[in-house]
Amino acid sequence: MRRWIVTGTPGAGKTSIVDELARRGHAVVREAATDVVAAHPADDEHWLRPAFLDDIVSLQRARELAPAPPGTSHQVFDRSPVCTLALARHLERDVPTLLADELARIERERTYERRVFYVEWLGFLTPTDVRQIDVEQTLAFDRTHRSTYTELGYELVDVPIATVAERADLVESVLVGPSRSAASVHD
Repeated sequence: MRRWIVTGTPGAGKTSIVDELARRGHAVVREAATDVVAAHPADDEHWLRPAFLDDIVSLQRARELAPAPPGTSHQVFDRSPVCTLALARHLERDVPTLLADELARIERERTYERRVFYVEWLGFLTPTDVRQIDVEQTLAFDRTHRSTYTELGYELVDVPIATVAERADLVESVLVGPSRSAASVHD
C-alpha cells in the first residue's frame, strides 16, 4: 500500500483537492485535527488542552491503520503525524510521548511515501468554526510546516495555485502516472 500525504498551511485548499481525488475514485483519509477541534466546540482555545496533540495523533493512527477498500493500491492522506509535529512546534508545545512514538514508528515502517504534496497557500483565509488563525500565523506556520517535513527527509512536491481540478490533476499524475486514468485506480 502506498500512502501519499497532501499537506500545507490552513486555507491552502488541501481538503478541496482531497475531496476531488475521492470523487475521482481514489481512497482518501480525512484530516484528524479538524475532527478533534470539532469534537470540542465549547473550547475556544482547544490547542491549549493538554490532550490536544495526543487526540490528533490517536485519530491519525486509527485512520491510517483502518482497513483500506479491497484492491486499493494507494491512499491519499489529508495531513500526517509530521503535520502534528509542525503544529506542536508552531504552538511552542513540547512534543508529547505519543507523537514522538508515532513519528518513530512511521519512520521505522516507512509508512508514507517520501514525496509529499505541499499545497501552496491561496493568499487568503476563510475563517470557520474550526479554523481560527490569522494571516501572520498562517505564514509562520507555513515556514514551520515546510521546514519540519524537509528536516525529516521528505521531498516536497509543490502544488501551485490553480483550480481545484488542475491541482488534483497534478497530484493524480504522480499517484497513478500520466498514462493511467482515475477509472483504473483500483485495478
